[in-house]
Amino acid sequence: MIYTVTFNPSIDYVMFVDDFQIDGLNRAKDTNKFAGGKGINVSRVLKTLDVDSTALGFAGGFPGDFIAQTLKDSDIQTDFVQVDEDTRINVKLKTGKETEINAQGPNVTDAQFQSLLDQIKKTNKEDIVIVAGSVPKSIPSDAYAQIAKITQQTGAQLVVDAEKELVETVLEYNPLFIKPNKDELEVMFNTSIKNDEDVIKYGKQILDKGAQSVIVSLGGDGAIYVDSERSIKAVNPQGKVVNTVGSGDSTVAGMVAGLATGLSIEDAFKQAVASGTATAFDADLATKDAIENIKSQVTISVLDGE
Repeated sequence: MIYTVTFNPSIDYVMFVDDFQIDGLNRAKDTNKFAGGKGINVSRVLKTLDVDSTALGFAGGFPGDFIAQTLKDSDIQTDFVQVDEDTRINVKLKTGKETEINAQGPNVTDAQFQSLLDQIKKTNKEDIVIVAGSVPKSIPSDAYAQIAKITQQTGAQLVVDAEKELVETVLEYNPLFIKPNKDELEVMFNTSIKNDEDVIKYGKQILDKGAQSVIVSLGGDGAIYVDSERSIKAVNPQGKVVNTVGSGDSTVAGMVAGLATGLSIEDAFKQAVASGTATAFDADLATKDAIENIKSQVTISVLDGE
């Protein structure tokens, strides 16, 4: 089974407003409500690719019920730890530009956090655990490391998509892959990345620290995959970027779905980039038809290795 972990899920309330006025009354021409959070996004795209997963994390109040029901309606399994306060609601204001207002999440008690760890202790070597996103203040700052240590003990594969401080705590536990974007890679090494050779150089340094592989997102320029045997670049087709939220999560889902269904590294990586690109071109997350269409246009080149 594939498990996704979202520490601080949300309802993402998206509002589309023309001619937005800061000091006046504005009326939305359209609104949408989505179950949000990086791990939840991964679960949604996995289901789009016909791969099952179970969404883990913390949920509370009527927003938590909405998220659980929304995922259930999409035939996605959930096993959220219930918390006492309401799950957050984030506002995404689209006025030609994107403005986001993210709320604080609910308080998570030590006992509730331990309940999540107990769930992960039940995993085995056939499982993949995907942990993504920030850690709320009420959760231990070493939450990623605690989960990584457990998966190393149970034999489950670990995938991580998070900021520098969180990623660096899990490298010694040999995650299956991590997925920084170019900017995050620059922050990790306090450097400026100018070309593909730089991406490979710093990607290999991440391998030296323990990761089994790395996917570096390059935005409109595609992505680069690095492991101990090869470095591969995938270039995606150009198009109108509608929504950047969830693109990285979709990339993770595409790669994990490919590996879970027995695709080669190259084909899984192509699917990963197609999934991320399809989401960027959509108001919500990628559809299966869009992923398949874009996948046929993604080009793969071997930068080094075989």
